[in-house]
Amino acid sequence: MKIKHISFLFFFVITTSIYAQQKEITLEDIWNETFRTEQMDALHSMKNGQQYSVLNINRKKKSSTIDVYDYKTLSKVKTLVDSEATGEIPYFTNYTFSADESKIILATHVESIFRRSTLGIYYVYNTKNNAIVQISEEKIQEPTLSPDGSKVAYGLNNNLYVKDLLSGKVTQITSDGIKNKIINGITDWVYEEEFGFVRAFEWNADGNKIAYLRFDETEVHEFSMDVYGKALYQTQNVFKYPKAGEKNAIVSLYLFDLVKNKTSEVKLNKSYKDFYIPRIKWTNNPDVLSAQYMNRHQNELDLWMINAKDMSSDLVLAEKDKAYIDVTFDLTYLKDNSFIWTSEKDGYNHIYHYSKDGDLINQITKGNWEITNYYGFDEIKNRIYYQSVENGSTNRDVYAIGLTGKNKERLTKTDGTNNASFSADFKYFINTFSSATTPPEYTLNKASGGNIVKSIKDNDILAKRLLDYKTSKKEFSTIHINGNDLNMWMIKPANFNPGKEYPLFMYQYSGPGSQQVANRWNSSNDYWYQMLAQKGYIIACVDGRGTGLKGADFKKMTQRELGKYEVEDQIEAAKILGELPYIDETRIGIWGWSYGGFMSSNTLFKGNDVFKMAIAVAPVTSWRFYDTIYTERYMATPQENSSGYDENSPINHVDKLNGDFLLIHGSGDDNVHVQNTMRMVEALIQADKQFEWMIYPDNNHGIRGGNTRLHLYKKMTDFIDKTLGDKLEKPQENKKHP
Repeated sequence: MKIKHISFLFFFVITTSIYAQQKEITLEDIWNETFRTEQMDALHSMKNGQQYSVLNINRKKKSSTIDVYDYKTLSKVKTLVDSEATGEIPYFTNYTFSADESKIILATHVESIFRRSTLGIYYVYNTKNNAIVQISEEKIQEPTLSPDGSKVAYGLNNNLYVKDLLSGKVTQITSDGIKNKIINGITDWVYEEEFGFVRAFEWNADGNKIAYLRFDETEVHEFSMDVYGKALYQTQNVFKYPKAGEKNAIVSLYLFDLVKNKTSEVKLNKSYKDFYIPRIKWTNNPDVLSAQYMNRHQNELDLWMINAKDMSSDLVLAEKDKAYIDVTFDLTYLKDNSFIWTSEKDGYNHIYHYSKDGDLINQITKGNWEITNYYGFDEIKNRIYYQSVENGSTNRDVYAIGLTGKNKERLTKTDGTNNASFSADFKYFINTFSSATTPPEYTLNKASGGNIVKSIKDNDILAKRLLDYKTSKKEFSTIHINGNDLNMWMIKPANFNPGKEYPLFMYQYSGPGSQQVANRWNSSNDYWYQMLAQKGYIIACVDGRGTGLKGADFKKMTQRELGKYEVEDQIEAAKILGELPYIDETRIGIWGWSYGGFMSSNTLFKGNDVFKMAIAVAPVTSWRFYDTIYTERYMATPQENSSGYDENSPINHVDKLNGDFLLIHGSGDDNVHVQNTMRMVEALIQADKQFEWMIYPDNNHGIRGGNTRLHLYKKMTDFIDKTLGDKLEKPQENKKHP
């Protein structure tokens, strides 16, 4: 069945006279959400496999509903919860089912703590009798229902609690929680940021035991940030932040038995001196917990099985890597407690099947390509579903394969970025597809064969709206640098004239395992690049060495030298592109955010004969200022690798600045502290280097809210125009020979 969508391929060949009649993209268009895409929010596949639920929010009315739809017909079956109809539940912004779907947790009055962590008022809604229970009068963290929905566990004031929803009785599991000292069941800052999770407790299958992590951060150094707000006096946000080479929190694993009201600490039969516990997960056996332990260098990962009855432990899998091991959530236990696991041990990220004792049964996927998402296992058909880049490193497709590694099937047919959400019984999946020329569209597909059943939602309205604007094709190619073919995209002005010379503005992120050159729909930055292109700039992005999805060797070759090879690749890319007849090699600039700001600073300083300007937003200026888990994964500690830290940090190369530099940071950045920029500023001053800078008060790493993003991009656009755009009114005649 064909699904209609609007493609922009025909649009890119419209004549210059028609372009003149079209509108220019403005910053107000971008940040007032003129180009906002329609999405499907909080999709949950119902346990029956025939239906799915979606959160629908009316922000104007401050109301929300959870609506249930039929997979086959896509028609609405019923409204499960309506905040207005109940009269008891405020407008809610998220929901979570219990395993048996008898209860739903509804999140209200949610406020952010850090990137992933939140506080909120939560309610439990009973789907059988419509009863509503508020979990706590206070704002709590990570409420999680037991599998049968009879109890809910949650974090409050660094302690862990369980509430019996029938009797209302609350049991306090821990009592030693103290801010900036002891945390129970919730991760500390660095685990949240770098291991990607907040809830550090798990129910077993029977709902009678809870495993949880305890963080003792007493000896971790505090970091403080002034919060200016609107009061007469500023306040301070003080939290524990372990910087590279400094002390981490001491983490330990506990089991709480709800029947015996007893807590036991897990003691392994292996001694770990300085370690992490990045994942805990109960197996299908309610008395067997799995836990992953990792050394501080993060190049050794052990998978342990802990028997909750006698507290014995068995090491079932031990992986080692010469560089580091990426921790993932890709662990599935089958009925016999054998497990599915992903690993880079053959040089590419692939899927493996192990027995419950850790014996390798088989490697399920193989090839010089990467698994990018593991979706799950169909126990009836013995099929695994996953996403990969085997159709080219800039594309994503959905595949199925047998547990034995046979009968592989590509389920998505269109080149671009495909991402699946499977029904609980793996009969259907909702595919989200986009490409550089097609905005996101959602379709219902059969899991067997991948054929499209129906279109659910598209962005044709956005596609039509964009026809009124001047835009250019994003051209994908490769560029050969330092022995590697690197992925690249380029955007040229709509009225591009190869006989003219244009300034070049480069973007990159470049962090380990990242990817910016991908065949997917526009982000807000892409619209900004379109706006700049129509002003007369050429925009380019190159994924250099150290980025992802080209194998472990390519990704990990920057080990212990962050900022060396990536910088060399960006400088060489600028040199090669500068030789093109239509690019003015005297007007080349670069920008980036976070790791990208670290990179843009370095390239301007070290490539001072190539780059005329750079913008660095929220940059790391020395890896000595950043956190333990991220930094040491790639660099070891400063005590072990001082040269790697210092020789590649831009703060130590400010004396080489020879162009225009704009430095931007939020003063409330809990991730990359404004300390990075302040120390860079002082170094620049002492080196007698002129530059521009901007501090956004109380803004975190994202620098957004109110008018902030619009102001930020106006600031950057003006700086680009001032430093690269002096000849835009009359593009220079091409002085080079083709």
